[in-house]
Amino acid sequence: MRELILGGARSGKSRLAERMAAESGLEVVYVATSQPLDGEMNSRIRSHRDRRPVEWGLVEEPLALAQVLEEQASPERCLLVDCLTLWLTNLLMLDDEAHLDRECDALLAGLQTLPGRVILVSNETGLGVVPMGELTRRYVDAAGLLHQAVAERCERVVLTVAGLPMILKGDPL
Repeated sequence: MRELILGGARSGKSRLAERMAAESGLEVVYVATSQPLDGEMNSRIRSHRDRRPVEWGLVEEPLALAQVLEEQASPERCLLVDCLTLWLTNLLMLDDEAHLDRECDALLAGLQTLPGRVILVSNETGLGVVPMGELTRRYVDAAGLLHQAVAERCERVVLTVAGLPMILKGDPL
């Protein structure tokens, strides 16, 4: 089962994903894509870390997400990826379009065949105005295209708003 949980900042998407992973009855491996580049991000990472069960596995990988998913996936395991947009940002900051394309293609191809349960968390950034900066526009465009492609490959897609999940595709929670 592949699931995509979208939402804005502080919408409750990570908490929902964590609850779903905990309730899955499977061994959980949390795949963190963020990098602690400043004090505020360190605080966010600490908050996520503090609320996760200690028995969950953790893999921190800012770039090679498809490889980590392939290595970690198994029928008895739930992989929780938090989050796709931070991963995408990390790739965009490399300023290497070919690397970005390879990683996105690998993720999309791999999603089709991964065993077990995969829960992907991502920020929905395309609901606002067109951003002014070139890099920000590239990010919003890339995130939107990635979300469409991932959603197509997932059995369930959920949008969270104010902590409330809205099913866009698939079975109810």
